Amino acid sequence: MKLAEQIVAQLQEVGVRRIYGIVGDSLNPVVDAVRRTGGSANGGIDWIHVRHEESAAFAAAADAQITGELAVCAGSCGPGNLHLINGLYDANRSGAPVLAIASHIPSAQIGQSYFQETHPDRLFTEASVYSELVSTPEQSPRVVHSAITHALAAPGVAVVTLPGDVADMSATADAPAYVPTVRGTLEPAPSAVDAAVEALKAAKKVAIFAGAGVRGSHDDVVKLADVLAAPVGHSLRGKEWIQHDNPFDVGMTGLLGYGAAAEGMDDADLLLLLGTDFPYDQFLPDGPTTIQVDRRAEVLGRRTGVDLPVHSDVGPFVRALLGRLRPTRSRAYLKKTLRRHEKLMDSTVGAYTRDVEDLVPIHPEYVASVIDDAAAGDAVFTADTGMGNVWQARYVTPNGRRRIIGSFLHGSMANALPHALGAQMTDRDRQVVAFSGDGGLSMLLGDMLTAVQYDLPVKVMLFNNSSLGMVKLEMLVDKLPDHGVDVPGTDYAEIARAMGWHAVRVERPADLPEAVDEVLEHPGPALLDVVTDPNALSLPPKITGEQVFGFATAMSKIVFTKGAGEAVAMARSNLRNIPRP
Repeated sequence: MKLAEQIVAQLQEVGVRRIYGIVGDSLNPVVDAVRRTGGSANGGIDWIHVRHEESAAFAAAADAQITGELAVCAGSCGPGNLHLINGLYDANRSGAPVLAIASHIPSAQIGQSYFQETHPDRLFTEASVYSELVSTPEQSPRVVHSAITHALAAPGVAVVTLPGDVADMSATADAPAYVPTVRGTLEPAPSAVDAAVEALKAAKKVAIFAGAGVRGSHDDVVKLADVLAAPVGHSLRGKEWIQHDNPFDVGMTGLLGYGAAAEGMDDADLLLLLGTDFPYDQFLPDGPTTIQVDRRAEVLGRRTGVDLPVHSDVGPFVRALLGRLRPTRSRAYLKKTLRRHEKLMDSTVGAYTRDVEDLVPIHPEYVASVIDDAAAGDAVFTADTGMGNVWQARYVTPNGRRRIIGSFLHGSMANALPHALGAQMTDRDRQVVAFSGDGGLSMLLGDMLTAVQYDLPVKVMLFNNSSLGMVKLEMLVDKLPDHGVDVPGTDYAEIARAMGWHAVRVERPADLPEAVDEVLEHPGPALLDVVTDPNALSLPPKITGEQVFGFATAMSKIVFTKGAGEAVAMARSNLRNIPRP
């Protein structure tokens, strides 16, 4: 048995069914070993040939997040595996169990500035929980075993650097048997529960802010919110796990946010952070007493001041509180926050979904709303970083069965399409919908061919505004007129058809519902190219005086550099999107 065959056998033992990548000479032994397995139809592994290694890493990340199982990507030596790094950063920050095989130059040439020489075992350290170089066949089985266990346990990315000549050697040592580990539950310390109960009993107004760590604890958190009369805000990563079937939901805070979450947290005298490491401290209040609960002790208190850090899974902590708290406090604060949330959702978020049939260019909010209504109840949504994330966050309705995948912590462009490819690979019968921007789609456009090659029925909903919309917003907030964010108008529907996709282009809102249905119902890969308003910007639910000054300064500069017409057009596009008291 060649070493490459032994490595592939170790991956098979864990249940790996796909390896995403691009072949190359140093990777040839591994690719041939994959071929010898006979493919997934025969109980083996499929080699998924993408057009860019970055897509391979993103696809593996989505694959792992949907299945919860180990996903694998690979790149050839030097430039090949360097292309993996952006997607691996995303996967690692998302906690996706991904193993990357970074093939290497011939082992005798390492350290001699050889052709395509890099040092993957060093380069990938920051993007992984484990990164190691295989130097000998005897060492390999334990390194691969350790990489697998690190990726699944953290979870995160593990990288195995493998010189091509070593991969082609004969295996000389037995591989350790893989024994799956059942993930344990982390209980809170009794003293932490005691302190939390006392603090909650003393507080008059409690707000809950939930992150992805509430996964699996939805019903318990909702019960706690009822007992505490607490409004529940959430992060973007927490949206799919807590928003649905939650009568206490008040939306999301942050630049992508909506609803009354920001106001609710500001008005509370105790803030309960559950399973969130929300990075934007400027959107977290300074005043309230704060209790933070997370199974990762190292994140407690690093975003905002915390009065009581609790090292625990969310579920056990919440259940411990429920056994000791009773619904005794006034519900006036909760009702006020819910009324505020309902008003904001109707007057701001809902503003672009009514009376829009004659508005041209099409408002992107309306597009997202129509897609949300038409998409399947168990659809997987992916979104490009930027405005695509905003429309997904504000208009996609979670229900406990839908999944929402994005580059939420790494913030990479171009992730929506490759994430969709990986998600679709896990289940060809499940609807996968990508919210793509024209900037993101064009960056990894070549991987539209991957969908055709494997007949993946992904649906790309393209918000085509010929602009980098989120960057434009950032410039305006920073008192700068937008510059360098616009690109020539492009008919992506024509490009998609030339690449073998079914495609529909829409320029008038009245045509949108029928076009969305047509694309969603098409049995193969399909793209909806919607020409949207480039001036439609995302404004956060809480606007500071500094932001207003930044906009005003930037708009005055726009008048002088581009004319008053440009400023008026932007104002008309966004007037209804400004939160009102």
